[in-house]
Amino acid sequence: MLNTIGVIGLGVMGSNIALNMASKGEQVAVYNYTRDLTDELVGKLNGESIQPYFTVQDFVQSLETPRKVFLMVTAGKPIDSVIEALIPHLEAGDIIMDGGNSHYEDTERRYDELKEKGIGYLGIGISGGEIGALQGPSIMPGGDKDIYEKAAPIFTKIAAQVNGNPCCTYIGPKGAGHFVKMVHNGIEYADMQLIAEAYTFLRERLHLSVDEIASIFETWNQGELKSYLIEITAEILRKEDELTGLPLIDVILDKAGQKGTGKWTSIQAIDNGIPASIITESLFARYISALKEERVHAEGILTGPANSQNHLDKNEWIDYIRQALYMGKVCAYAQGFTQFKMTSELYGWNLPLKDIALIFRGGCIIRADFLNVISEAYQEQADLANLLISPYFAERVQDYQMGLRKVVCEGINAGISFPCLSASLSYYDSYRTGISNANLLQAQRDYFGAHTYERRDLAGVFHTNWQ
Repeated sequence: MLNTIGVIGLGVMGSNIALNMASKGEQVAVYNYTRDLTDELVGKLNGESIQPYFTVQDFVQSLETPRKVFLMVTAGKPIDSVIEALIPHLEAGDIIMDGGNSHYEDTERRYDELKEKGIGYLGIGISGGEIGALQGPSIMPGGDKDIYEKAAPIFTKIAAQVNGNPCCTYIGPKGAGHFVKMVHNGIEYADMQLIAEAYTFLRERLHLSVDEIASIFETWNQGELKSYLIEITAEILRKEDELTGLPLIDVILDKAGQKGTGKWTSIQAIDNGIPASIITESLFARYISALKEERVHAEGILTGPANSQNHLDKNEWIDYIRQALYMGKVCAYAQGFTQFKMTSELYGWNLPLKDIALIFRGGCIIRADFLNVISEAYQEQADLANLLISPYFAERVQDYQMGLRKVVCEGINAGISFPCLSASLSYYDSYRTGISNANLLQAQRDYFGAHTYERRDLAGVFHTNWQ
């Protein structure tokens, strides 16, 4: 019997995807550039229908036609190298699918190159980490829709399921799937940083213990903040270090890494004039965290505000922080979905925003209860300019803005860095301001560079001889 699909790249994600496919009834061929990972996967098998191969030729020949090859390979040149090795063994009509975190522009280039050879190419955004890969991730496929339909039965089977519906939907042409995954990761960066800032206020300003904060996050996860990241934050704070007996969080070095998708999200937004300040601040927060030695040195030189912090009512401020975190998350998702919308219009992708919100509900890292509300907002108004002005969220941010203002002001007065909470407040206040200070900026530009300006009261373009 020929295999129904092949997986190349047997790291943790690739192995788990292969096991997931096999558990859903697929006959899976697997191949890895180095044999050790193949042998490791074979050693884990317990009757799954997975067949290992040790040459690209044997791997390809084992697949039924049209051949479906799923790549779980490091983004960048390794993807190009694998595609180059596959091409001599493939035929017109075969399909290559990239499930890694490739840049969407690389996906578009590969799509064009393979289309000339008659080979289909899909860029598949996958979110959920190693557990999601095994048990059901959120899947964001992009490429030609007729090519996607040939692989759709496999993807809808292996995806996470919410209320009987797969967390997988056709996203759009060419690189749209990888683009949506990229911005998903940007939202993830912002969401994580907002949670970290809420934790910092609870710890440093309210002086709560790690256990007390864990209990707060557990409570929050029973309400409108319910989400995967809130859930795992509570679990993280409960974890004790086996070596010291301290909370594990207190022995983890405060240097955060990143693999590029958050940076790509910010760069794409900047290149196309899309406001993504919260996502970008979360990226910069990771960058400054990497300056650990500099920060430790600066701590002995630079001072913060005098230690005259007034007493805060614990219960009152815990609720302010809950409101601030919720509003910050709404603003971050609003920026991410605005980036989806504006880029979709720029490229003519027609991204299905209501469906994207739905497939984020299961499997993926940013899954949260209010994604149902986001989907409903786009269901009711497909051309919604911004989530903040949808009736549900407009009412919520109206109710919660004072909580965010209080927390940001109190944190700043206490010398706590709040890059994303403060960016959320600035974004909200900027977006709701009908007449901004950009008129002065434009006047300055015209003064020193004759860049011209428009008027509020007259049509046309104007220039003033300011001197």
